Amino acid sequence: MSDTDSASANSSKPEAIAERIRAAILEHRLAPGAKLTEAQLCEVFGVKRGPIRQALAQLATDHLVDLEPNRGAFVASPSLQEVHEVFEMRRIIELAVVERLCSGHGMRRLKSIGSMIGRERKAFETRDFPAWIRLSGEFHTELAALTGNTVLCDCLNGLVARSTLISALYESLGRSPCSFEDHEAILAALDAGDAKEAAALMSRHLQSVELKMLDRPARGAADLHEVFGARNDAHKGKSAPG
Repeated sequence: MSDTDSASANSSKPEAIAERIRAAILEHRLAPGAKLTEAQLCEVFGVKRGPIRQALAQLATDHLVDLEPNRGAFVASPSLQEVHEVFEMRRIIELAVVERLCSGHGMRRLKSIGSMIGRERKAFETRDFPAWIRLSGEFHTELAALTGNTVLCDCLNGLVARSTLISALYESLGRSPCSFEDHEAILAALDAGDAKEAAALMSRHLQSVELKMLDRPARGAADLHEVFGARNDAHKGKSAPG
């Protein structure tokens, strides 16, 4: 099998399809409430219904897609109650991350986080909103990765993904509730080993992110050819940041 055939086969696997849909959701190219029509997804990805259904089932497990009997699949639309619950859990986990990092776990690798914040700032300044949204979430998950606790990382990865989906529902288009300036301040406190200050900054940051989310109706319709076609064109022209 040639490299081209192998790449084509891999791209048609349920896992690869799920990752493409996940990226579209987390980059706010697919809005909460958008219908994910199986027939259209089959056309977009050039596969039969089986892999599409498996991909949607994976995303439903991650709370990014709702599967409704006799209606089909939709990008999840989190409730305000879920917003509060997600951020309550994030505060518990991320304050533990700060405490663990200040006790010496991963301190030597904080420089990589500084480089990420630099890319986050650049994405904002160049109005590359999908990259900005992605990097703002990765600040939190990459900090957690420095602890070396894989269970903690798995929990936070899921919560950050759900937070990004929530921001698509409650935030205005082209805005991210996560501030890279807050990230810079948190990193500075961590670098100084000031656990109390870092924890206070992280707590205020997460509270601010939650409060910035404004109630607004979600868009329910999406042209899936346009959503995924635009991504293909972008990948041909440039590589993704990060």
